[in-house]
Amino acid sequence: MNDVVKIIFKRLGLGLVTLLVISVIIFSAVEMLPGDIAQAVLGQGATKENVAAMREQLGLDRPAVVRYFEWLGNAVTGDFGHSLVSQKQVSSAISERFANTLFLALYAAVIAVPVAILLGVLTALWRNTPFDRVANVATLTSISSPEFFLGYILILFLSVKTGYFPSLAKINAEMGFFEKLERMFLPALTMVLVVVAHMMRMTRSAIINLLASPYIEMARLKGVPGWRIITHHALPNAWAPIINVIALNLAYLVTGVVLVEVVFVFPGIGQMLVDSVTKRDFPVVQACCLIFAATFILLNLAADVGAILTNPRLRHPK
Repeated sequence: MNDVVKIIFKRLGLGLVTLLVISVIIFSAVEMLPGDIAQAVLGQGATKENVAAMREQLGLDRPAVVRYFEWLGNAVTGDFGHSLVSQKQVSSAISERFANTLFLALYAAVIAVPVAILLGVLTALWRNTPFDRVANVATLTSISSPEFFLGYILILFLSVKTGYFPSLAKINAEMGFFEKLERMFLPALTMVLVVVAHMMRMTRSAIINLLASPYIEMARLKGVPGWRIITHHALPNAWAPIINVIALNLAYLVTGVVLVEVVFVFPGIGQMLVDSVTKRDFPVVQACCLIFAATFILLNLAADVGAILTNPRLRHPK
């Protein structure tokens, strides 16, 4: 157990270092953008005095290094400053949007994970059959297609032509739970089609590799049915790579929703990021990018810890 705790703290430390480097990149990228932020906020008709006053208000008259450490220190406490457009607290504006994004990612994960594991088990059980070939072609097609393309295809066939689901995923706090699920089905299905292929193929590959093990051969010689060999012998020993790939895809579900949210006009943090870039609302852009990075690093850490806890060889590397 002490080895596991040490590994977790080591991974956590590396994650914090990575997040620190990413924060430097985010701040530097905004600093290197062409044009004057104060001039962009006030418009071309602003006087020099107004621009100078805005630069002082935004702290642009101070060195970039000083502003970076001040921004980082405030970000650690959850204070990302004020929006240049709405003048509202960035943290309060992001919180509701981020909650919507997490809800959408959870919705997609609840569908994708059991479907991917079931398809992985079935394709491993019926390897080299027509079902296996069709499943592999279908999943390869979905994972190779861009999210926005899949989104528009689903809108065309499930909304425009049939009217089964709304094409826009606009939700608000007054809506009921099931009404939200209905409005969010198409963006959730788009994300499911993107991630389920990777999880399914990893599950299939892990189980097929284990089917060549001696204890599997012994079970076959004893006359154990094929489905029982997979569910009771192969699948439990394949959880380490499966959990790892599931956690990585959950990270993608949270951080890779930008295009999906834009296509379906979903009020999440991805849509907010795109709107803020368009309006040059840089405090919001920096906050969204940092939150995406922190979420991705945290879920990658969860993937590493899950793989370690389910694999004794990783818990005791010696």
